[in-house]
Amino acid sequence: MEKRQIVMVDYDPRWPEKFQKHAALLSQSLGAKALAIEHIGSTSVPGLAAKPIIDITVLVEDSRDEAAYLPALLAAGYILRVREPDWHEHRMLRTSDLDVHVHIFSAGCEEVTRQLAFRDRLRSNLEDRLRYETLKRSLAKEDWPDMDAYARAKTEVVEEITARALRGADNVA
Repeated sequence: MEKRQIVMVDYDPRWPEKFQKHAALLSQSLGAKALAIEHIGSTSVPGLAAKPIIDITVLVEDSRDEAAYLPALLAAGYILRVREPDWHEHRMLRTSDLDVHVHIFSAGCEEVTRQLAFRDRLRSNLEDRLRYETLKRSLAKEDWPDMDAYARAKTEVVEEITARALRGADNVA
C-alpha cells in the first residue's frame, strides 16, 4: 500500500493512443503468451474524467506461472508492483512514471469479464457514466490513506453498475 494523491482530470483524447502504444509493446514482448490485451478503467471510457493512469488487462494462460511472462515484461521496462495470489492470481506491473498499470490475469478469469462489462456499460450508458464520474470527483477531494481506500469507497457504485451491465439492462447512450 502506498499513499498517493488522487488527481482527477477531464478525459484526454490521447489516452486511447497511449493504450495502443503499450498494447503494441506488450504484444511484442509477450507474443502468443498474451491471449488478450484490453484497455480497462476510466481512461478507456470516452468522456469520463479519470486519474491519468492507463489500466491494461492482459490475459495469459496461467498468471501463477510468472516464468512464462514476467521476464519479458520486466525486460520491456515494466516493474512488478503487486502479487495477489488470493485475488484471482492477479499480478500488477507499472511503468516507472506510474502512468500505466498492467494487470495480469489467467484465461477465463471471471474478474476480467466483470471489468469489461463495467467498461462497456460506462461507454454505452450516459446516466451510469455521469453517476460514476460524480462519485469519483467527490471522492478525489478527500484525503485517502492509500489508493486501495479510495478504490474501496467506490465499490458500492461499481458493483451496482457492474450488476446492471451483466444483466444487460438499459444499455442506452
